[in-house]
This record gives sequence, structure tokens and C-alpha cells, in this order.
Amino acid sequence: MKLLYGTGNPAKLDVMRRRLADLGIELIGLKDLGEVRLPEIIEDGKTPLENARKKAEAYFEALHMPVFSCDSGLYFDDVAEEDQPGVHVRTVNGKYLSDEEMTAHYAALAEKYGGLTGHYQNAISLILDETHRYDAMEPSMKSASFGLVGTPHPKSKKGFPLDRLSIDLRTGKYYYDLNEQEAALDQLAVEDGFLQFFERAMEEYHKMERYELRTI
Repeated sequence: MKLLYGTGNPAKLDVMRRRLADLGIELIGLKDLGEVRLPEIIEDGKTPLENARKKAEAYFEALHMPVFSCDSGLYFDDVAEEDQPGVHVRTVNGKYLSDEEMTAHYAALAEKYGGLTGHYQNAISLILDETHRYDAMEPSMKSASFGLVGTPHPKSKKGFPLDRLSIDLRTGKYYYDLNEQEAALDQLAVEDGFLQFFERAMEEYHKMERYELRTI
């Protein structure tokens, strides 16, 4: 099956492509479509799942191919409501932030509170055809709690600006200073949540396909 991941972020596409490699899915991203007119999507949902649905539905209606979209919300502990990112992780006061602007904004926020702790809540919406749609925003897709500090790590990775500010609460290390085993624990747990979602969705989809064939 060829499946479109509704993202233009190559880092996110690479992570998901690697995780779904054993499911027989040919995963492509928006940039693989070439000169295709993409819909404008206003991500004004109140939860990550609402935004994931809006994106998946818009891409499916425009492109008529199996597609999924993800969305995340960032939630800090013990901050004022006006400083809670929620689903507006990259958009602050109506402005979409670049990686550099995002790093600067959250570094300043961490300085304001003397450090932050929080987590990401992730959601996914998958549309295979008009009648087979699957959504999830499950605890298994939630990141472990992490710290955020005001001094960026010198290392950076395009598409993941907050990793420069993120601290592993168990070790007190920057994420970029964790060894391979330490770094893999939390990331693999989240990736496993998405993998389990796809395994369940594809199993149900193929069961429905077989049932529909028997009833023809």
C-alpha cells in the first residue's frame, strides 16, 4: 500500500518510514508529490486529535489517496494559561515560528519560570478510503515528561528545535548528550504507540476487505 504522510517535515517522515518498514507500507510525504496543489489547512482544533483529523480529511479530499496526519500538543506543568502552548507549539501570537525563533521563544519561557517540565500529547488520523477511517490519541502515544531549559545545546537538528532545550529528567542530561541506549527508551515507547495503532488499523481494514469480498 502506498500511504501519504501529511507532512512536509523530512525528519518526521524519516522516523515514521523507519518505524513502519515491516508493515509493507510505501510511505511518502507531501514533498514527494511534486507540483501538486495542496489545500490550505487552518489548524484551529482545540486538541491534537481535532487538528490531525482536519489535516487528514483535507488531504484525502484533495488528493484521493490513503493518507494520515499527526498532530502534537505541548503541555507544561504549573505555568500560566497564556504560556501554555497546547496545540500551538509553533504558532505564537498568530505567527508561525522558524526553528531559530522557536528555540529563542521557548528558551525565554524556560528562563521566565526557572526551568520547565512537560510532555507531548500526540494524535493520529488515518483515512484509507471513504469508509475506513481510524483515529487515536492514546496514552501510549504520549511522551515521557521532560525538562526544558533556557540555554540551547550547541547541536541542532532541522525540524526538531526544542530538542536543543530538552533535558532528560532521569539523568539531568541534555537529550543530545544521552548515549544511544538512554536516548532510545522514550522515543521507542512513543514510536511503538504509533506502530501498534497501524497494526490494529491495518488488521481491521484487511478483515473488512475480506468480509466485503465474501458478501459480494
